[in-house]
Amino acid sequence: MTTGELDSQLELLQGTLDLLILQTLAFGPAHGHAIARIIQQRSDEVLQVGHGSLYPALQRLLKRGLIVADDGLSENNRKARFYRLTAKGRKRLSAETSKWQRFSSAIARLLSPLPNQNP
Repeated sequence: MTTGELDSQLELLQGTLDLLILQTLAFGPAHGHAIARIIQQRSDEVLQVGHGSLYPALQRLLKRGLIVADDGLSENNRKARFYRLTAKGRKRLSAETSKWQRFSSAIARLLSPLPNQNP
């Protein structure tokens, strides 16, 4: 793969993780560990987000103004940073969800056998 292809692949992965984080925060504020756990649970344990991917993604979203962070205490009384969506983040979530749904529908159509094709 060329450097451009690797950059494109990385961007797709980052964009997908960003979308999953925004969707998770649409249900309310959460700290990093909870975000990773929710993504894993809601994907029936298929998707596992490591801290090495999660925290850079959170920083990226903060920098873009899509989320904000507040310090607080976790459910077990430990210091934690809680992230929540901004109005800009909700708008981006809506736009990216629409794009993802079109994209996944197109992939599903391509993976489906043609009517005259044996499965």
